[in-house]
Amino acid sequence: MTDTDASTGTTIRGLGHSVRRKEDDRLVRGRGTFVDDVKLPGMLHMALLRSPLAHARITRIDVEAAKAHPGVVAVVTGRDLDAHGLAWMPTLSADTQAVLALDKVVFQGQEVAAVVAEDPYVAADALELIDVDYDPLPAVVDPRRALADDAPLIREDKQGQTGNHIFHWEKGDKEATDRAFAEAARVVSLDTFYPRCHPAPLETCGCVADVDPATGKCTIWLTSQAPHAHRTLFALVAGLPEQNIRIISPDLGGGFGNKVPIYPGYVVATVASLLIGKPVKWIEDRTENLISTGFARDYHMRGEMALSADGKITALRSQVIADHGAFNAAAQPSKFPAGLFHIFTGAYDVPAAHCEVDGVYTNKAPGGIAYRCSFRVTEASYLIERLVQNAAVELEMDPAELRRRNFIQPEQFPYRSAVGWEYDSGDYPKALDLALEKLGYADLRAEQKEKWARGELMGIGIASFTEVVGAGHGADFDIAGLRMFDSAELRVHPTGKAILKIGVQTQGQGHETTFAQIVAGELGIPPEDVAVMHGDTDNTPYGLGTYASRSTPVGGAATAMVARKLRDKATKIAAHLLEAAEEDVEYHEGRFSVRGAPDQSKTIQDVAFAAYTNLPAGMEAGLEGVTYYDPPNMTFPFGT
Repeated sequence: MTDTDASTGTTIRGLGHSVRRKEDDRLVRGRGTFVDDVKLPGMLHMALLRSPLAHARITRIDVEAAKAHPGVVAVVTGRDLDAHGLAWMPTLSADTQAVLALDKVVFQGQEVAAVVAEDPYVAADALELIDVDYDPLPAVVDPRRALADDAPLIREDKQGQTGNHIFHWEKGDKEATDRAFAEAARVVSLDTFYPRCHPAPLETCGCVADVDPATGKCTIWLTSQAPHAHRTLFALVAGLPEQNIRIISPDLGGGFGNKVPIYPGYVVATVASLLIGKPVKWIEDRTENLISTGFARDYHMRGEMALSADGKITALRSQVIADHGAFNAAAQPSKFPAGLFHIFTGAYDVPAAHCEVDGVYTNKAPGGIAYRCSFRVTEASYLIERLVQNAAVELEMDPAELRRRNFIQPEQFPYRSAVGWEYDSGDYPKALDLALEKLGYADLRAEQKEKWARGELMGIGIASFTEVVGAGHGADFDIAGLRMFDSAELRVHPTGKAILKIGVQTQGQGHETTFAQIVAGELGIPPEDVAVMHGDTDNTPYGLGTYASRSTPVGGAATAMVARKLRDKATKIAAHLLEAAEEDVEYHEGRFSVRGAPDQSKTIQDVAFAAYTNLPAGMEAGLEGVTYYDPPNMTFPFGT
């Protein structure tokens, strides 16, 4: 279908149409605004001293030489923060994290002290003048070793903590699964490690905190994927009234989950601005980002697959040890401390399944973020696909055929999995067949056979995935107690131009284009006539942000819903203008017409003007609205 703007004859270009990205004009010209581009009068600069050791007691910190260094305004230690009740902060996973270390450091790169100076280079130089005495302790970096009875206790600060275990979580029917394994013709097992990795966004983390001593207004420019949630957490941590806190997350140079947690640098810079009365900027360097900010993966996984004699999967089970580092700072939904790992049955019709995950503290930087997918879904997909591949080898069966034999079939949807997911739709065999056809799979297998005959090695890998994204239904999904809805506010001006304000935050995904196209498809306003605002908590509706592949499924759906809400009102106004009954008015591609008389019509631009000038009796003026969308279910993208 071709969408056309009825007033100009130009293509409306909703979703599915190729359009020039709206944000690129400023970004490719170097005219974007990133946090480090923010420069305020009287702004000071902060640098953080980090621990060179992974585990040690702090016996002494001498900051006098650093304080005396020319250009230094303040030096802050954990003891200074403790005097204000700010030494610890809550994490997004209901743990606590040291803002600046007090008596002990628990990972290499942990924040120990901060210097605030008139110049960033002065601040960095002054770090060298801080003298810290450390008493080294045994460090444990393997979570399996951390669970041993004689392992060093990492979190001595936690009352009642006697070991390094964080949580145990399981999902599925263990009894039915064990029974299926006992009856299986064959069992395939796999022990594998999905190693820790760092998201490494192009832009590192940072902030500019500006607490106005006259008004108490706290404005923080922040590298945040979830500015509204961060505002609420700042209010809880710093004790500032939430209405006085404004988080501005401008252009972001990538996120990948790395900019979801609250980092100590954010808190220290804000406290420093509050106490000094001047703006304070903190921008971490690349090394700091790589050694101290949120990591992903780090899963030690054992998986087992039960099969019948003819290659049908009858059960799956897994045991996982999850390394969460020294602080459990992962941004996982509260009910799912292991994320959504229980999608581990993947695209397969598995009658019985059970998984269990144990979270563990180690002397590493905090981990567990949702990197390049939903919460822990990549790890789950990796495990099931490795198991299927191993099963194909052991059964001497073509891996494509084994998958085809076990796929959930199209007629089975909606499908409820053995661990409780309700898949809405899918056609897994078709995706597999299309991939094999495009690759020339039969020819590749023939080529492989010829090479093997000559003693040459040639491998062919196949992976079919089903993800679970779009968190999520508020009754089941929340972050730090905040339900995972999202929002959109849409206003159409009298001239037919529009402004859309969204609760999610872009980090390069192209929201300004995509979300404008959603409005175009629903209301008939061309994308170039829709301005999209995001990232400013004073000027956008409350939302949970962008991570874990949720922004378009949830924020995009909120945009579509609010556009439809406005279209309903626009239909009433069009009926008034056309002197027709509302039920006789039809909408199509930006135009409202009378059923059976298409020449009698009004454009969305005509209706927008009338919303401010010529309304039906008793109707409120304007054409605007806001929607908070709580998705009824997740979405389940798939592919091969």
